[in-house]
Amino acid sequence: NSGCMQLHNGLKIPNHIALIPDGNRRWSKERGMPVWKGHWEGGETLDKFFDWCIEFGIPNVSIWAGSTENLSIRSKREVSELFKVYQHFLERWEKKESILDEYQVKVRFVGDLGKLPKPLINIIGRIMEKTAKYQKRFFNILINYGGKFELLSAMKKLAETFVKIGKIEITEKDIEKHLMVPIPVDLVIRTGGTARLSNFMMWQASYAELIFLNKLWPDFTKRDLKKCLKEYSNRKRNFGK
Repeated sequence: NSGCMQLHNGLKIPNHIALIPDGNRRWSKERGMPVWKGHWEGGETLDKFFDWCIEFGIPNVSIWAGSTENLSIRSKREVSELFKVYQHFLERWEKKESILDEYQVKVRFVGDLGKLPKPLINIIGRIMEKTAKYQKRFFNILINYGGKFELLSAMKKLAETFVKIGKIEITEKDIEKHLMVPIPVDLVIRTGGTARLSNFMMWQASYAELIFLNKLWPDFTKRDLKKCLKEYSNRKRNFGK
């Protein structure tokens, strides 16, 4: 169900937008602050981004809130601050119940979640449970996530299923069904001036349009999102043809 027939003020709206919010640490360093200060600022921007996506009518949004690599190689202090940031903003989101209800947003958390602290796992469970019934918009938050980890998980599930039923042939549809986010991505936005995907949604983003911005994530604005949507609207998509 990829596609972008929906229009908003003359803009083509992607069915699924994926975000790599890069540059929080550099934002802090430029200001002589501890690196985690940028994560707090980035959290504020992310909170607004959620509202902007609702305003523009984007049905599926995936946000990379932390990679498997991030959480294993960063300092203990930074990782514990990062967990505090997640906890703070998820508590805020839990209170946004009226917005989640009004726009029927199903919030899903994707990644190796078992390695997260218990209080975080608890709030993630509560938010997913509260929004499970909604089918209108989908908001995926990717924490302790990597594209290879996702594909490996999908292959393991497939192997288990196929061993049980004795099936040999694997189709693309079979793989898609077992992905953590089974919807193709139409547009990837990455801030922070780096032009690469870095092991992010490799299957889903295989035909996505890519936009790389030189802006650091805490400085990203609604105007920047609008510019990205405008750029996307002007591109001709080929889907590998």
